[in-house]
Amino acid sequence: MLKQGLTDAVSTRFFMPSAALKPYISTYYLSEFAIRPGEPVSDWLHPEWGNIRLAEAPAWRFAVGGRDYDSLGLAIGTGPTSQATHFVIEAPTRVWGIGILPQGWLRLVDTPAQRLADMTVDCASQSPFGDFSGLHAILFNGRNDPHAEAARIDAYLLALLDRRPAHEDEERIRLAHAALVDDDIASVSDLAERIGISSRSLERLSLRAFGFSPKLLLRRQRFLRSLAQFMLDPSLTWIRTLDYQYVDQAHFVRDFKRFMTMSPSTYAALDHPVLRSAARARAVAAGAAVQALHQP
Repeated sequence: MLKQGLTDAVSTRFFMPSAALKPYISTYYLSEFAIRPGEPVSDWLHPEWGNIRLAEAPAWRFAVGGRDYDSLGLAIGTGPTSQATHFVIEAPTRVWGIGILPQGWLRLVDTPAQRLADMTVDCASQSPFGDFSGLHAILFNGRNDPHAEAARIDAYLLALLDRRPAHEDEERIRLAHAALVDDDIASVSDLAERIGISSRSLERLSLRAFGFSPKLLLRRQRFLRSLAQFMLDPSLTWIRTLDYQYVDQAHFVRDFKRFMTMSPSTYAALDHPVLRSAARARAVAAGAAVQALHQP
C-alpha cells in the first residue's frame, strides 16, 4: 500500500532529443524513486508507443494487460501497447526511459511492431532491441547528473541512427502518425485518404510500424485524448473529459475497460504517484500529456 507522503519521493523529468532524432524519439525521461525498502510504488501505464527503459538498480516488475509479471534485467524494451501496463518499483532506483515513435520503430528496431505489441522483453543482444543493449553500460556512473546522462543517450542514439539507413516508408509513416493525432480523423477510410494509400496498404503499414490495425489505433487515440484530460486535471468528472467522437459515456466506459483493464471508477480511486506528475511534466516539456498524443 502507498504510504502517506510517498509521492514526494517520486519525481519525473523530461528531456528532448536533438533535432536529428526528433522524427524518431519522442522524449527521454528520468524517474527517480527515493523510496524506502518495503514501501513499493506502483502505477498503471496507459497504452503508448514503444519504449526502452534502463534502471540503475534491479527493483522493478512489469505486467502488460493483466498478465503475470515479467522477469526482467536492467534494460528492457516494450513494444507498442494497447492495454495498461502495471508496474511496481520495490526499492530506491533511478529509471531512464526513451520513447520510440513509429518512424523510430521502423528505422531503429529490427522487427515488425506487431510482433512485440503488448510485450516487454530484455534488451539482450539477441532481442530486437539488441542495438540498445550497450546503453546501460555508459549511462550510470554514480554521479547522478541527469543532463550529462541525457546527452550520453542522445549521442548513443545519433550513432545508431547513422548506422541505420532511412526506410523507404518513413514519409508515409510520418503522414499516418500526423493523421492519427488529428482528432478530425474518425475512420479508417479518412486515414487512408489522408495518406493517399489503399486500406489494404494502410493495414500492412500500420501493423509493421504502429503494431496494431488502423481501426484499433483510432479507437486508442480517441480514448487517450479523454484519459489525458483526466490525468492533467483529476478534479474533472469523466463526462467532462470525453472526446467529441464518443457518442455517450457507456461507449467511453467500454473503451476504458478494453485499454486499461479496469473501470473508470476503479482507476480514479487508485493512487497514481508516477503517472499523474509525469503527465503534467510531459505536457510542459513536450506539449502532450501522453506519448501517443505526441506530434510527429
